[in-house]
Amino acid sequence: MGISSIITVIISIIIFFIDRGPNADIYFIIKIFGAFSIIGILLAVFSWVISKRVVYLIIGILGNGLVLAYGFLLLIAMGISEP
Repeated sequence: MGISSIITVIISIIIFFIDRGPNADIYFIIKIFGAFSIIGILLAVFSWVISKRVVYLIIGILGNGLVLAYGFLLLIAMGISEP
């Protein structure tokens, strides 16, 4: 389960690089970032509860927290840019 929390970060980064450009649906990307980040954080916590490996907890929470923060900054930027 610890590896799967890291995989959610990697999938979020891949989706960011695939769906980019002027015609990208930013709100779709924000929803994907939010959903994958919450799932990844939960998987990191569950992996720590089951296996007591702190490395997966730290990497999973930091990676998914950064993706969630980036999604939040995208949401703020879209809110500022709209009239």
